Amino acid sequence: MVSRDSQYFLLLNVGHFLDHYFMLIFATVAALALSAGWGMTYSELLPYGAPGFTAFALCSLPMGILADRWGRDRMMVIFFFGIGLSSILTGFAQTPIQLGIGLLCIGIFGSIYHPVGLAIVTARWKHTGMRLAVNGVWGNLGVACAALITGFMIDLAGWRSAFFIPGVVSIFFALPYRNISREVEAQPPLGGLAAEKPSDYGPLWRVLICVYMTAILGSIVFQSTTVALPEIFEERLVGLADTAANALTALKLESASVIGGLAFLVFALASLAQLVTGLILDRWGARPTLALVTILQIAAFLMMPGLDGLAAFAVSLGIMLGVFGQVPVTDFLVGTTASKISRSRAFGARYMVSFLAFSGALPLIAIVQAKWGFDMLFYILMACAALILFLSRALLSAPKSANYQPAE
Repeated sequence: MVSRDSQYFLLLNVGHFLDHYFMLIFATVAALALSAGWGMTYSELLPYGAPGFTAFALCSLPMGILADRWGRDRMMVIFFFGIGLSSILTGFAQTPIQLGIGLLCIGIFGSIYHPVGLAIVTARWKHTGMRLAVNGVWGNLGVACAALITGFMIDLAGWRSAFFIPGVVSIFFALPYRNISREVEAQPPLGGLAAEKPSDYGPLWRVLICVYMTAILGSIVFQSTTVALPEIFEERLVGLADTAANALTALKLESASVIGGLAFLVFALASLAQLVTGLILDRWGARPTLALVTILQIAAFLMMPGLDGLAAFAVSLGIMLGVFGQVPVTDFLVGTTASKISRSRAFGARYMVSFLAFSGALPLIAIVQAKWGFDMLFYILMACAALILFLSRALLSAPKSANYQPAE
């Protein structure tokens, strides 16, 4: 018999999956269906998705404030219902303006999840580092599955179904979440990071500087690597991809398909690094964990320039292991630092900063790659990782054994 707490955590994970999934439906629909169906180029369609991504970032803090005041579980019910209904309405769009309005609504309701869902996870359970890591893997699966499932739905029933079906699924989860959260709310928390006590990592202002600087720099590194990796593989793994395609002639694969598969493999394997990060967080805390993942990034970025073929693939995996492994650390710090009554707004501010920093990655990639190539991008990202390492060592105190007790 699955406990109510397990069902509660599962629904929170489903919410993280859906949140990232909904935000990426449009990219696949625009590329595979609307360009031809509406007689618009991909570049002409993309601006209609921009307001949704902007709202996804800017509304995180207001949603966190609202959740702290009105109730986090209530906001999660609104999330499931609101993002699902918005997706269904987007599927009825007849013009680009209507499509953009629908995507804006998806972004507004999508902004609820990170400040609210993560505040719940860090407030309730033991092994908070591992809980955050598992929750993060579900979010990564949403990113990974969005293009795959959306493409399948487009082929099967048209692009509108790619918005209709997930919308109905999300609304379906709203009522179970409401019922289970009410039952769980009456039970005491099971040892999350909710104590009303000073931070174990030093003065609050120093911890917050570290959190937000890590969020900004880490977001630039994360977005730059995840966006650029397929193009990096296209540039540096052509020989390896051709060899693999020739070896798999029975499957009739082209080199582009092999490169896409290699990129997916790296992302899938690297996302599992979050589970290792979660285990280390629960045992040793944020300071050594952050040092470990940033040192891995620095070493891999330093080795990457000039590599191609199998060596480039192996080092790219090392880069992504460090990049994905860093994600739960900042959330762990927010959960450790923020008080119970202000935790949602703290997560809201953290994700507003992160998602706004994401937007700076695309022009960075475009300018640096055009003028100096990817090797210069690797050095710039290495500098970002080195700055994160320096800031974390300078700003975060090592928890004393007397006042730091890992979750059990």
